[in-house]
Order: sequence, then structure tokens, then C-alpha cells
Amino acid sequence: MTITKDHIGGLVFLCLSIAYGYYGSEIVLFPGDEFQPFHAKSLPLALAGMGIFFSLCQLLTASRSETDKLDLTGLDFVLMAKLLVLMLIFAAALEWIGFLLSTVVFLVGGFWLLGERRPKILLLASVPFAAGFWFLLTQILDIYLAPGRLITGLLGG
Repeated sequence: MTITKDHIGGLVFLCLSIAYGYYGSEIVLFPGDEFQPFHAKSLPLALAGMGIFFSLCQLLTASRSETDKLDLTGLDFVLMAKLLVLMLIFAAALEWIGFLLSTVVFLVGGFWLLGERRPKILLLASVPFAAGFWFLLTQILDIYLAPGRLITGLLGG
């Protein structure tokens, strides 16, 4: 049996999707939310289901030829480790500085790690996306996102 990059990627994505679905199902709902068509669990469970479906599709349709055999040379594991650390920092920052600021910092840091150094491009690629996503979640989907302990402490709330 030949293991290719597609197999490894599909297996990793399948594991992440299953874990995301498990933790998404653990989200506590407000009383009465279980009767709403869209609530806090809806999007995580839908994303987990889509992730499981697409990872299974990738596993089933992956190439099995010897030419596509797994080759780890040329992969930048240091960059991958830096991006994983950035994700952990993002998760820790969510509680303290809130969704909007932590998402902007995460995106700027991610683009910077991937090689973009122009401040104008970093901000133009990060701030509108984070603000648009925040607006979609809070204003259109009416999902509460905590502003963050530091923001609440500084501005009150």
C-alpha cells in the first residue's frame, strides 16, 4: 500500500473534523435555543460534518500511484510549528482581547509568518476580513461574541 500526501492530509483533516464536531456538540445552549433553527452549535456541527465528508472524499479519491508517494523533503516544519503556536496564542487571546482584535492579530501574524512584510497589505488583508466576519456573526446571525476581559475592563460593560 502506498501512502501519499493526500492520504496523510485526509487523515489529519478527518481527525480534526471529528474532534471539532465532538467539541462543537459540547457547546452549552441558552434555554430555549434548542428550538431555534440556528443556534451556537449549528455552525460548528455543520463545519465538522462538511470536514468529515470532504476528508472521506479525499481519502477515497487519493492517488495510489508510486509517483505520488509521500516525500517529506522540502516541507517547512518550522513554519508549521510557528503557525500552530500562533493558533494557540489566538485561542488564548480570544478570552482577553475579544474576537475582533484577536482575529486581526492572528491574521496579521499569519500573513507575516508566510512572508508578507508590507504593513499596509497586512492591515488591508486582515482588518476588513475580521470586521466583516465579526459583523456577520454578531449583527446578521445574532451570535454573541464576548468583547474580551481587557476591553470590558477598560471600556466598562
